Amino acid sequence: MEDSSGCSSSPAVLRNKYWVLRHGRSVPNERGLIVSSLENGTKPEFGLAPQGVEQARAAGEKFRKELDEIGVPVGSVKIRYSPFSRTTETARVVAGVLGIPFEAPSCEAVLGLRERYFGPSYELLSHDKYADIWSVDEAHPCMAPEGGESVADVASRFSAVLSSTETHFHGSAILIVSHGDPLQIFQAVLSGAKENMSFLHDLTNLKVKDTDDLTNLEVKDTMVASILSQHRKFALITGELRRVV
Repeated sequence: MEDSSGCSSSPAVLRNKYWVLRHGRSVPNERGLIVSSLENGTKPEFGLAPQGVEQARAAGEKFRKELDEIGVPVGSVKIRYSPFSRTTETARVVAGVLGIPFEAPSCEAVLGLRERYFGPSYELLSHDKYADIWSVDEAHPCMAPEGGESVADVASRFSAVLSSTETHFHGSAILIVSHGDPLQIFQAVLSGAKENMSFLHDLTNLKVKDTDDLTNLEVKDTMVASILSQHRKFALITGELRRVV
């Protein structure tokens, strides 16, 4: 069945199986800092804390067990991770548990999976500031912090990664290693696509006339925004693995 845009209104059917993994507990987590810029996030001093290494190892063991339980060979695993230090180190530990060479094509850093950039006004400030951002997200998911990214911005780039992955792989077990907000938003995107395949099309073509007033959005855009605004219900703790598709 197609909607007025010519897109199918049936649930999206993906060619691969997907898991998400939030990085293990990091130095920024322990210090209570927002580290969201690519420049800061890739610095070695903002990698995993010792507890985070253990969390990553446990996640790798859990992932291997889940693969065994559903009969998926490790050889079909593709690990795609954010280039930030904390996610790169997490992905490296998981690959080691699975016996996958980290420098092999099966493991690849993807810029589109990076942390949500909260903007210079929040960078390197206290984690307590997240509450301010999330309150705006819930009311206006298309509104970005000054100089940063909105929920819709992150959803768009994660959808692009999903599209690329679906184009290049078939029948693979895809492990996405990323960050708290991006993985929440990604799961919101998947929940929308699960109900209606046109969701991804509507997200790509989301038009915001006035980010201060969602009533100015077209009806289909308002539906997309409504789903994105609820991303916090998909929250993951550090080191948490979750099968999403």
